[in-house]
Amino acid sequence: MLAARSARLLSSIWRVLVGVKDALVLLFMLLFFGILFTLLAGRPNSAAYISDGALLLRLDGTVSEQPAPADPLAALSGNLPLREFRRDDIVRALEAAAGDDRVKAVVLDLDRFVGGGQVALGDIAEALDKVRAARKPVLAYATGYSDDAYQLAAHASEVWTEPGGGALIAGPGGNRLYYKGLLDNIGINTHIYRVGTYKSFVEPFTRADQSPEAREATNAYLSVLWTRWQDGVRRARPRANLDAMLTDPAATIRAAGGDSAEAARRAGLVDRIGSRLDFDRRVTEIVGSEDDARPWDWKRIRLSAYVDAHPIEENGTPIAVIPVVGDIVDGKAPAGTAGGETIAAHILDAVADEDVKAIVLRVDSPGGSVLASERIRTALLQAKARRLPIVVSMANVAASGGFWVSTPADRIFAEPDTITGSIGVFAIIPSFERVLGRYGITSDGVATTPLSGQPDITGGTNAAFDALAQASVDNIYARFTNLVATSRRMPVERLRTIAEGRVWAGADARQNGLIDAFGGMPEAMAEAARLARIDPAKTYPRYFEDGPDPFSEMLQKWANDGSDEAEDGRAPAGWLAQSAWARQAWTSAMIADLQRMVRGGGVEASCLSCAGFLPPRAPRAADEGLLMRWLGLAG
Repeated sequence: MLAARSARLLSSIWRVLVGVKDALVLLFMLLFFGILFTLLAGRPNSAAYISDGALLLRLDGTVSEQPAPADPLAALSGNLPLREFRRDDIVRALEAAAGDDRVKAVVLDLDRFVGGGQVALGDIAEALDKVRAARKPVLAYATGYSDDAYQLAAHASEVWTEPGGGALIAGPGGNRLYYKGLLDNIGINTHIYRVGTYKSFVEPFTRADQSPEAREATNAYLSVLWTRWQDGVRRARPRANLDAMLTDPAATIRAAGGDSAEAARRAGLVDRIGSRLDFDRRVTEIVGSEDDARPWDWKRIRLSAYVDAHPIEENGTPIAVIPVVGDIVDGKAPAGTAGGETIAAHILDAVADEDVKAIVLRVDSPGGSVLASERIRTALLQAKARRLPIVVSMANVAASGGFWVSTPADRIFAEPDTITGSIGVFAIIPSFERVLGRYGITSDGVATTPLSGQPDITGGTNAAFDALAQASVDNIYARFTNLVATSRRMPVERLRTIAEGRVWAGADARQNGLIDAFGGMPEAMAEAARLARIDPAKTYPRYFEDGPDPFSEMLQKWANDGSDEAEDGRAPAGWLAQSAWARQAWTSAMIADLQRMVRGGGVEASCLSCAGFLPPRAPRAADEGLLMRWLGLAG
């Protein structure tokens, strides 16, 4: 009895000690984050200290329509993902800089720029032209220019590269991965239900190569994008001999003695070859130095500070802008991913806002879940019930589910190099009877109906379930085509000839009647105002989206030392380094494909090739580990 009481007493004391320990840890964490928050919040507002100099656009990372939020724990550890810059922020800053006497020049540091999508970069290029039109120099620098980096650099008044650097233009296209051999080796069966001759999203799971239909469609839209890219560069640099670097770059470089930088200079793609120090001294000649003893330390205006100093002017009538960016997924999702419930809630918020007189849906998505896409579309119908005009502005990509959510629009704007269409649906369900059989595992049981236990991922689907699943996909495809035909005011029979899951460039999509006009956000905003019978000059965009978490944002600035200038090792520098980094793109794509197959079951409206025209994102370490385990299992 005494021993039992002693044990209970010791147990009580232990619980008290553990409780005290937990309370102290919690108190310490609260104190730590409180002090950190105070220090960060106490920093002076950089926007209030804009002086004269050069506006620095150091784009270490990617350009995005809606940057993904920072992970607070990653920010604390310094293990931040690739930095993302909002397209609208850059455009607004450049347009303000064109008329700002304090901005003497613009510096484009593209040494670690990874990409941003052809449409988004076209918008930035137009803003750079406005700076040039204001007779302000634009200077670009990079060790080596990739396609996306050079799309911007071509609009600079001076293009610099390092000795041994240059501009190596690859053009759009390339291979993608096909998993049929991997799945056969592992012993996984994939049950595919789809509609659309060109709906090639499922091909990696059923083929070892690209189908002729997919190749035909891909060639068609890539030729439009490639022509548009070349035309834009040639207009910006009419004296450049672009063909020499495109037709036989190796011969062009050999003719320059093997010096790729000199080859680019002779071809007129770059103007000057020099080190970063040489480049900095050149900028100092134009805008002056912070310190006469440091002639390379030129007066600079950080992009983040300049954006803060030039917020959107909220004068007049608001037009709601609702971004649909990234994969469309069920439920809620953070910025950078289009959660059906999240975006529907933003739409309903805009509908409930009596000040809002129209809605612009900004779509940059390859599609995704049909249920989530329908959730977004249904929310937009509430706007129509309130007689709010709806205008869709398509960015780099608005395909499959991205087109589904666009069907309630009164008008659809896209650029000639927007990727759209892909009107088709599919579903994938894996089963593991073969891989289980290798280990002597079988399944058996009793079914009371043909659908009992279906879909059976351990024993395989049966004919009754396959017929039901295909009928469901057929039904959703019929609904998809009817929605598009009704919204585009064309007979469904004609719509089906341009549907079938085929992807179109915006130039062809307009001819086919899938979009109404060419244009970007300014044109979409003006059209929304016109439909609402408002003077476009008396409107402004009011964004309905999840704003950045202030604490996470401050942690990210703290991790970056509050600067746009610190070199970001997460983004590679130089053409060869960026080419090596590109392996992460296929790793990320493979992870997404395999996760989609394993998750399976839901009907999706997604575009296979469209994700390649969105800003790249590096895979997480945990996802790479998952991929390695898959490949190990296959071996």
